[in-house]
Amino acid sequence: MLELLKNLASWLTSPAQWSGPEGIAARVLEHLEYSVLATLAAAVIALPVGLLIGHTGRGAFLAVNLSSFGRALPTVGLVTLVFLAGGLSVWPVYVSLVALAVPVIITNTYAGMAAVDPEVKDAAKGVGLRGRQILWQVELPLALPLIMTGVRLATVQVVATATIAAYVSFGGLGRYVFDGLAQRDLVQVLGGAALVAVLAVVADLALGGLTRLLFRGRPATAR
Repeated sequence: MLELLKNLASWLTSPAQWSGPEGIAARVLEHLEYSVLATLAAAVIALPVGLLIGHTGRGAFLAVNLSSFGRALPTVGLVTLVFLAGGLSVWPVYVSLVALAVPVIITNTYAGMAAVDPEVKDAAKGVGLRGRQILWQVELPLALPLIMTGVRLATVQVVATATIAAYVSFGGLGRYVFDGLAQRDLVQVLGGAALVAVLAVVADLALGGLTRLLFRGRPATAR
């Protein structure tokens, strides 16, 4: 075990391992590209749906149960299905990652909207605000912390799962995991897994820090 850890440390710190088109730096950038684009696409799809459900109250059952659907989604199977249907392209990767992220964002967006005190909405109506005004000026600002939590959770899930790009012969940090398994190179497998874990933790901490910065000074009841 000690020898394995030494070899892993040597693999991670070798200058040659970080350079070139197949180096760690290039693989990290590829992994980030998949993750960021998929999360942004998921947010564009999920946020309007979650806001609509939370504002109107229609489809609440769907929103509550979508997170369970996301956890049960066979991501590798979905990649394979889209790959067989659409051929060799990066789209199966994006479709699978977006499908993984959308339920989390919808559920948390709905939860944030549902958590807004009805008395606050009634007060907004009392001062003359209408449906869209209440949504944008009252509900959305109060729901934002939970919405950000949903985006944060989705981002971490996508970063951790973007290794599937290597399953269909693309790049990212999953390349080390799949190539290492094929070559029976345990050090490369562990190195790729460790890099993915570190990247997911960094993404989580960064978004957590951004959330605290954005909502600093907000009363605890608003969070």
